Amino acid sequence: MNIKYFSWIRESIGKSDENLTKPDVVVSVKDLLDHLSALSEQHATALGERVFVKVAVNQVHTDHGAPVNDGDEIAIFPPVTGG
Repeated sequence: MNIKYFSWIRESIGKSDENLTKPDVVVSVKDLLDHLSALSEQHATALGERVFVKVAVNQVHTDHGAPVNDGDEIAIFPPVTGG
């Protein structure tokens, strides 16, 4: 899986992307966020408040219950506002 981080989430984690092999226990976006949060303190801090974490799977915005597969592109970003 190719994980891409944006905005303050990228800044908190300290990287813009990372490639991971999907663990067997990860079947949904929520599972993936739980797995990523366990990788480091920076991940846990950035992904801790899930209400502020938006996700797109293969460039389609989705909810945290959506399935994920090995080979997916997962974009993780904060809510976007216009102005």
